[in-house]
Amino acid sequence: MSYIDESLIEGETLLHRAHVSWWSQFGFVLLGIVTLVVGIGLVFLAIAWIRVRSTEIAITNRRVIFKTGFVKRHTVEINLEKVESLRVEQGLWGRLLNFGSIYISGTGASVAPFHDIADPLVFRRKFMEATNRPITMPRP
Repeated sequence: MSYIDESLIEGETLLHRAHVSWWSQFGFVLLGIVTLVVGIGLVFLAIAWIRVRSTEIAITNRRVIFKTGFVKRHTVEINLEKVESLRVEQGLWGRLLNFGSIYISGTGASVAPFHDIADPLVFRRKFMEATNRPITMPRP
């Protein structure tokens, strides 16, 4: 059972589940394939697999949950009403391959970065729907 499923409380429903993009791990996968003959390639492939499989991101009707880590667990949980802003950043490869970083600012000036998220604009839209906030685009 996943961390997110285990941590849901009574009355809390899952609205959106995000994941780390395999494209963001392209360097590790390529390095793993190239060095597979030497035997060390399995280590790089395992690193990429662990990064993708051990990261969980979700939006519920009450909070945003982010968990990473395989042996050592790191979690960030922010109540929706405590979020002040959500920022999406995508580089050139992120725009082309549809992955990016999400930065959530909570009250008290804390910023929680979530890197290499697949479909970050979908995540932002689902977050705005969960909080009933309109999506505003900056004017040029």
